[in-house]
Amino acid sequence: MPRSFLSPRVALLLMPLLAAASPTPQGEIRGKVVESINAATYTYVHVDTGAAKVWAAAPQFAVKAGDTVALGDAMPMPNYHSKTLNRTFDMVYFSGRATVNGVAARAGGATAAPSRSLPGLAVDLSHIARAPGGQTVAEVHSGRAALAGKPVTVRGRVVKFNANIMGRNWMHIRDGSGTEGNNNLTVTSAGQAKVGDLVVVTGRLAVDKDFGSGYRYALLVEEAKVTVE
Repeated sequence: MPRSFLSPRVALLLMPLLAAASPTPQGEIRGKVVESINAATYTYVHVDTGAAKVWAAAPQFAVKAGDTVALGDAMPMPNYHSKTLNRTFDMVYFSGRATVNGVAARAGGATAAPSRSLPGLAVDLSHIARAPGGQTVAEVHSGRAALAGKPVTVRGRVVKFNANIMGRNWMHIRDGSGTEGNNNLTVTSAGQAKVGDLVVVTGRLAVDKDFGSGYRYALLVEEAKVTVE
């Protein structure tokens, strides 16, 4: 399993300076496969994006040289060492979903887990009560200095979910508190949920989490326990 970043937008912020040179605009790798390697539960693909050749990986799927692939919500992992391959990559972009020649990638008969959201459909954030002994989303943002490195508990609805990116699931939750910029929390967990679920999450709050290559989270609730209500 790839080492922890950990890494999966789950809210990736790409620095403007890197955006111009990055081969992954909006977190997507798209191009023609030059080479593919299966290792453990992942498939690594060397992709010619037209601007550069980059390595990307997603949960193992069927692909061959010459295929056109798109890997969404790609997360950068610099200087990544694969024990299975006994190889160190300068950079690998990990994704939880892939398409091959325009079709959702499949491995072993199962569709690679996609990013799930509700495009054009608002999740109901009304009447969401604070978790016992917990915080609201807005309170986590406003209290970030005091809460950094400590456990937080928040009840909210899942507005986006990405499965199995870098060995864990990523979700965004909201509870109706706050305004644009402080009304969303990104959470990493081994737990499962779907968009629209009311969940209580408890995990350690990381502040200004910088993964390099211009990817940074102002707030991230890590390794959370997720309870679907």
